[in-house]
Amino acid sequence: MSITILDGGMGGELKTRVANTSQGLWSARALLDAPDIVVDVHREFIEAGAQMIITNTYSTIPHYLGKEGLENRYEELTRIGGELAQQAVAACGGGVLIAGSLPPLNESYRADLAPAGADAQPVYRTLVEALNPYVDLYLCETMASADEALNAATQAVNHGQGKPVYVAWTLNEVPGGGLRSGETIEEAFDAVAHLELAGYLFNCTSPEAILAAIPTLRQLTDKTIGGYANRMNQVDPQWTLDNDIVTGSRVDLSTEVFVQMCQRFADAGATLIGGCCGIGPADIAALTQRFAAQPTKPIP
Repeated sequence: MSITILDGGMGGELKTRVANTSQGLWSARALLDAPDIVVDVHREFIEAGAQMIITNTYSTIPHYLGKEGLENRYEELTRIGGELAQQAVAACGGGVLIAGSLPPLNESYRADLAPAGADAQPVYRTLVEALNPYVDLYLCETMASADEALNAATQAVNHGQGKPVYVAWTLNEVPGGGLRSGETIEEAFDAVAHLELAGYLFNCTSPEAILAAIPTLRQLTDKTIGGYANRMNQVDPQWTLDNDIVTGSRVDLSTEVFVQMCQRFADAGATLIGGCCGIGPADIAALTQRFAAQPTKPIP
């Protein structure tokens, strides 16, 4: 069984290197103020062993950009995110896949705040088309509900010019609790099954929740499955980027424990594995080392 190594959390790395990236425009701030640092972070993950990197387009959406009157630049900034990922891959000699991030269009984890399909789908189409010249595949990530994933994935399938499309759902913090929306994994899978996606993952939730969910997903499909966990404490259901609720990082999730959990993902059938918020290049380097004795290659 071959394992593909994903990168880690771009947002967390930028927070330590670029001012004013913890709120407001969030990681899109770096596209405006420090694009070279975005390239540097991509390169560090590649040098750590990542075989697939994700574009820094998680916050190039009207909702975040509108906080500073930049919502009309979301297509432009999404293209810049794609260009910077390409620059990083070229600087490292190529051979690394670029996944175009299609994120939630309001707040992460908040299925209750996700826009309706009629509002979401035109935005997702624009994101898909802006990323298309730069990416090898699309990754609808941190999808908190079945409808959120359906809206993003439908536009990627319809307008992505045949490039592979993957969905990554974010899970209830309680292992076995389904999605953050309260829907089951089976319900979420059924909502997108007709799209014939290339693969299915879980992300931006605890490794414990992902580990509990992988066997269910493995029973539902023979396509690529995987997970990229975060290092965050449990997220309050009312959290938003700009409110006063602080999540913080887990002190018990060392690099060693993170790698051990990723090994358990693989043992349960996952073949696409990496990290999300709070997982840095050093963690990915350790993950790469763990799987060094096992066959690894980028997915088609």
